[in-house]
Amino acid sequence: MASKGSGMSFSRKSYRLTSDAEKSRVTGIVHEKLLNDYLHRIFSSPEHAPTAATSRKPLNFQNLPEHLDQLLHVEDEDEESQGQVEGRLGPSTVVLDHTGGFEGLLLVDDDLLGVIGHSNFGTIRSTTCVYKGKWVYEVLISSQGLMQIGWCTINCRFNQEEGVGDTHNSYAYDGNRVRKWNVTTTNYGKAWAAGDIVSCLIDLDDGTLSFCLNGVSLGTAFENLSRGLGMAYFPAISLSFKESVAFNFGSRPLRYPVAGYRPLQDPPRADLVRAQKLLGCFQAVLSVELDSVEGRLVEKNSSEWQLQGQPTVLLTLAHIFHRFAPLLRKVYLVEAVLMSFLRGVMEAGTPVQAQSVVRQVLDLLWLFMEDHEVQDCLKHLMMSLLRLYRFSPIVPDLGLQIHYLRLTIAILRHEKSRKFLLSNVLFDVLRSVVFFYIKSPLRVEEAGLQELIPTTWWPHRSSREGKDSKDVKDETAEERVRRRAYERGCQRLKKRIEVVEELQVQILKLLLNNKDDNGGEASRYIFLTKFRKFLQENASGRGNMPMLCPPEYMVCFLHRLISALRHYWDEYKASNPRASFSEEAYIPPQVFYNGKVDYFDLQRLGGLLSHLRKTLKDDLASKANILIDPLELQAATMDDLDEDEEPAPAAAQRPTQALAMGGVLPLPRPSWLSSPTLGRANRFLSTAAVSLMTPRRPLSTSEKVKVRTLSAEQRTREDIEGSHWNEGLLLGRPPEEPEQPLTENSLLEVLDGAVMMYNLSVHQQLGKMVGVSDDVNEYAMALRDTEDKLRRCPKRRKDILAELTKSQKVFSEKLDHLSRRLAWVHATVYSQEKMLDIYWLLRVCLRTIEHGDRTGSLFAFMPEFYLSVAINSYSALKNYFGPVHSMEELPDIRDSLMQALASYVCYPHSLRAVERIPEEQRVAMVRSLLAPYEQRPWAQTNWILVRLWRGCGFGYRYTRLPHLLKTKPEDANLPSLQSEWPEPCPSTLLQQHMADLLREGPDVAPSFLNSVLNQLNWAFSEFIGMIQEIQQAAERLERNFVDSRQLKVCATCFDLSVSLLRVLEMTITLVPEIFLDWSRPTSEMLLRRLAQLLNQVLNRVTAERNLFDRVVTLRLPGLESVDHYPILVAVTGILVRLLVHGPASGTERATSVLLADPCFQLRSICYLLGQSEPPAPGTALPAPDRKRFSLQSCEWTRDGSGIWDWDRSGVSRRANSQIVVLKRHWVLGGSDTCYPPPLQTQITSALRSWPRWNRCWHTSPLHLPRQQQPPCPPARRTSAPSAMLTPFLLCSSPVAISPASKWAPWVQRAREVAWIHRPSSSSCPPLL
Repeated sequence: MASKGSGMSFSRKSYRLTSDAEKSRVTGIVHEKLLNDYLHRIFSSPEHAPTAATSRKPLNFQNLPEHLDQLLHVEDEDEESQGQVEGRLGPSTVVLDHTGGFEGLLLVDDDLLGVIGHSNFGTIRSTTCVYKGKWVYEVLISSQGLMQIGWCTINCRFNQEEGVGDTHNSYAYDGNRVRKWNVTTTNYGKAWAAGDIVSCLIDLDDGTLSFCLNGVSLGTAFENLSRGLGMAYFPAISLSFKESVAFNFGSRPLRYPVAGYRPLQDPPRADLVRAQKLLGCFQAVLSVELDSVEGRLVEKNSSEWQLQGQPTVLLTLAHIFHRFAPLLRKVYLVEAVLMSFLRGVMEAGTPVQAQSVVRQVLDLLWLFMEDHEVQDCLKHLMMSLLRLYRFSPIVPDLGLQIHYLRLTIAILRHEKSRKFLLSNVLFDVLRSVVFFYIKSPLRVEEAGLQELIPTTWWPHRSSREGKDSKDVKDETAEERVRRRAYERGCQRLKKRIEVVEELQVQILKLLLNNKDDNGGEASRYIFLTKFRKFLQENASGRGNMPMLCPPEYMVCFLHRLISALRHYWDEYKASNPRASFSEEAYIPPQVFYNGKVDYFDLQRLGGLLSHLRKTLKDDLASKANILIDPLELQAATMDDLDEDEEPAPAAAQRPTQALAMGGVLPLPRPSWLSSPTLGRANRFLSTAAVSLMTPRRPLSTSEKVKVRTLSAEQRTREDIEGSHWNEGLLLGRPPEEPEQPLTENSLLEVLDGAVMMYNLSVHQQLGKMVGVSDDVNEYAMALRDTEDKLRRCPKRRKDILAELTKSQKVFSEKLDHLSRRLAWVHATVYSQEKMLDIYWLLRVCLRTIEHGDRTGSLFAFMPEFYLSVAINSYSALKNYFGPVHSMEELPDIRDSLMQALASYVCYPHSLRAVERIPEEQRVAMVRSLLAPYEQRPWAQTNWILVRLWRGCGFGYRYTRLPHLLKTKPEDANLPSLQSEWPEPCPSTLLQQHMADLLREGPDVAPSFLNSVLNQLNWAFSEFIGMIQEIQQAAERLERNFVDSRQLKVCATCFDLSVSLLRVLEMTITLVPEIFLDWSRPTSEMLLRRLAQLLNQVLNRVTAERNLFDRVVTLRLPGLESVDHYPILVAVTGILVRLLVHGPASGTERATSVLLADPCFQLRSICYLLGQSEPPAPGTALPAPDRKRFSLQSCEWTRDGSGIWDWDRSGVSRRANSQIVVLKRHWVLGGSDTCYPPPLQTQITSALRSWPRWNRCWHTSPLHLPRQQQPPCPPARRTSAPSAMLTPFLLCSSPVAISPASKWAPWVQRAREVAWIHRPSSSSCPPLL
């Protein structure tokens, strides 16, 4: 239908009359009198008092347009004359002069009002100047760095060092340094912060210039300005690199208008008057209801208004919006009129009523306005909301932020508006993540934190485990009261912040809604496309760098996204019992190789996607039933050939690899993961998505699916969620993955994006925010030092007391400020809920890696950032959340990470990757491993150190348990802590770090070694106690069984004892001076403790027919690893390092301490040398056929594997050779005290009984290069080449022996024996 007088046509909707009887003969709508009263009530002029009904001109829809023209008539000012206002020169629309009025490199926004510094000190001015009158403009401070804002003339010349205020006739205010500038500088004003608004006022009538900060005058800055002919002043600014501001010359309403001062750009006064009048008419429609039955008007509350489809009301609204629509396309009018109206609606009624009114207003906008008009209006409205939310001052109850968020939610609840904003505005025009950010107050006083937290308190310096170094029980009563009051204030602040966070989560829930697909695509799938583009822009690092999302915004966005994601995940689980809970979430591995999700040019574990598609195409076909189109492979190959080498800066911009202990950890790649095309970019497969070609029937699991590329923007809901014949994102499910779905496929992509967000900048920001806590600790220490000085200062020194009192006051005020800021940071960044979000993300990554590892070679398709996030999130939980939450609140995390690190140091490739992390992080990791064992679970830490040493110790290169190779070869590969890994791979680099750290401080080595010795004493004592119980049970006459768990614990204690001995061997080898240099205060004590423990171990293990020997002989199941060889070889290695390889003075001390120990027994040494104990007088000789233990018997094995020693020079040597040296050392003696004759006789007899070898004599000692690498074992030869010889005297460097020494002949004799030929027996393998 159409209104006859207006000439407007309404084709969008057919309006049906409720009753034919109610039609008027004149209008066809309502009764003529009722319509006249209604229209006069709606379109009455506010300037004139209402006249009597008889004197008014009757109104109807025929003459209403004429009445509206009269009502809206305003004395328009000519636009051309507006630009020529007296006192102003330039165009009427004032913007920044980006064509010639600038110096340096600057980035200017599209509206020519925002500017970002991109050089040292760039300067830019506006296009309009003033020479007379009073003028003002506003500057929104986006960053609080170095800037000088003010006025200048056209004759001012600037450069990269001098800006506004540094020349004559230029004046500036600098809130960063709190100064004013005009060639010289003086103090002025106060410091500004991000979000503040600076008003720049110039009075050319009086010749003064002043500034205001957030509407508060800072006073007159300059007087006696130069005026007269040729003197006109431009708004100008100079700013340093990456600083940004936004100008408002009058294109939008001034936030803080100043009476008497005029903005540089005149507001659209005529349009503003018309818009306000039309808004008044619209508000009248909302507050008046037609009662056509009784024929009267009913006044009602506008918050209760409902659009009921009455034709009279609709036609009235059509006349209003016919004139209102063009006005709502202007930014100024949207902010001044529509925004004010909507804010009033939100404040007037309840949240439900306000949202209903906003929804109906948006319905009317889409109904009565053209699409492009509504879109421009919504765009300006959302940008205005963004600015208001971002830069509004923080008040104690966060009322302004809550108000703007509620209005945003009300707008986004409108389906059509939400989809338009998602498609065209959010993520495109403005950074919508601003709505999820909670600005940190830089000025505590203005934020009202003093009201919320009246009492301040600061924690003591935290330990590494996140616990305060000072126990709560040590607090005084006053400190306890302050702490509790501070905690109550923090809880009040947290509750208010949680209200804002809940509103932000509601916004994301609206954007992730997938049930609003009526007549178009659902919001969630629009969000996915824009979200992926947002991630790509932030991940690539290309283009305009300032457009990247700030890290502080990304942190808040991630937490809100996780909350909304888990809500929809668990909601889907409630309606689909076969799905998984969000606690069990992970990304299926097929998402990484089926191409449905775009990972841009991010690196995969196996290299570029194009390389993996070519090298693993057979695995894709066999495991995932996926065939890559040959044409695409050919195109990718040609693309690789044509692509230039990747430049070094681009390679440097790649995302950082996985972090371990807060550092970089490039994880190892097996040979099948190597990529020859890592240096080349691929434009085709690295940025394309792959979708399933539409088949005609369901596919069986055995059929191969040919895929084609599809860009992310072209994906449909079916490409993501799939259908009954298409798995969507889960295309190509490997056989290892379960068939039941985890959740909706679209939520999997959101989760994948959340993991990528953490990798981009969240982890970096979490580490940055810890600086507030560090500042609190530093100032607290300074305050305590000052208070101590005050107590010690004599009262007569009043000058010093005054200075100390002043310092105490400064530190106290700073701590009050920082403690309140710390409360804000803890509530917004490090709260319990935020920690659980990071913990959940860590578990998601670990489960994703676990499932990906099951796919075998297809694991190479996983993006590298999953490993980065897994390790970085653990590092964040341990280091960044420590000041508030201890690690005890994170179950199983430390053990899991410790086991992961233990696995890394077991394989050569992964160990090399650990060695390639930055040196600072490597040292920090080793320092953590050397922390005293009593403070943490020590078994895993000790085992990591053992694996770093394995292959360097005495007789410690076996890959299978040597004592079982002849007796029980099938048990030689039993899982044991001693032989769990196939090949030793020691790390000399990490060993060197360990040596440097042990030498570093006087307390590091003693604390570490005392803890090792304590644990060794405990482990070996537990082992002896358990084997006593086992022996007693075995000797009982009745039939009995030993608990298998007891046997397992017994074997574990034995293995722990061996590993602790190996750690001691490594320590003695790396830093022998810790035990042998008695100038150190703790060396003698450590050496005596070590000698005592070694003698105890030898006595328990080497005594013939003792408890240990009898239990070993039993060969009980579960105790296969318990034998003489592992523990005696470890003890022998320590003795060799102390008594053979040490310096002469140290050898003397070690021998004297060992012999002086009351537990020393000669028979233990004889046992090591394979000799029987000499019988006591009057006793019978032992049976000659008795089989005794000897290290010689373990030298060669039937299958040709040998027991090798790997000393620090890198040369493989036979372990038995060092036993020879140990024998010779006992013959030579280790001190000036001569051995008793029986001892000398016994040792000499033991040496002479050494088996005969074919020897080659040489007259000079052998010197081997320290860096020589171990050669590979050669093939068996019948001759005796030099490659089959091994040094006889094993020293990493020649030991200087004084010729006057009494054992010099023995040393000379030992040096003469330079080479040992292999035994003539053909059963012995060749030597290295």
